[in-house]
Amino acid sequence: MNTASQPPAAPDADAPASERIRYRLVSAGCRHHANDNIADFIQPGELDELQAEVQAKLQEVLKVLVIDTESDHNTQDTAKRVAKMFVREVFAGRYKQAPAVTEFPNVERLNELMIVGPIKVRSACSHHLCPILGRVWIGLLPNEHSNLIGLSKYVRLTDWIMSRPQIQEEAVTMLANELQERVQPDGLGIVMEADHFCMHWRGVKDSESKMVNSVMRGAFLKDPNLRREFLSLLSNKG
Repeated sequence: MNTASQPPAAPDADAPASERIRYRLVSAGCRHHANDNIADFIQPGELDELQAEVQAKLQEVLKVLVIDTESDHNTQDTAKRVAKMFVREVFAGRYKQAPAVTEFPNVERLNELMIVGPIKVRSACSHHLCPILGRVWIGLLPNEHSNLIGLSKYVRLTDWIMSRPQIQEEAVTMLANELQERVQPDGLGIVMEADHFCMHWRGVKDSESKMVNSVMRGAFLKDPNLRREFLSLLSNKG
């Protein structure tokens, strides 16, 4: 008896967009967790279909919550608004390609510490889909072979990574991996400080707690003086 798993059956052409996209992902053996980017598997026009599908499902959620969206003028378009928010805004980092980033050779052979930040972060907890709002600081120690990118591109890349359901620890690591691959610095340090509304809004309802975490790579990990300089420059971040 052959116990090997069978490939999924191809969906019909008129199957929901989510089924068609999921089929491509599974067939390619591609992970599609909450914080993964799946833009390569979405065909033209399917994002509109996916948004409409999310809207229909959210309308059912409102119905199950016993909200009369027909007579309640405040919620008549709530499903539509939330679907657009999820697909086009707060989770857009899952569905769109990485922003175009122009890279420049390090002609002047810069090798001094540079810091970008604070960059405002807007994300969502993958456990409760509650907002995560915070700030990120990026420290780089380039070398003569590093590819330098414009300051605004750090903001765009950070937003692309963070605009997905996340846990903070994984988000910072994903951002570090992206920058390490693009810039190839001798050292990379990232610090993130954020408010988690899954703690503020529900559960313990603690409005004061913040989470701070960091990733240190290369020279930032090996050289305590460089790491100390980077962190000291953030001490007056306010």
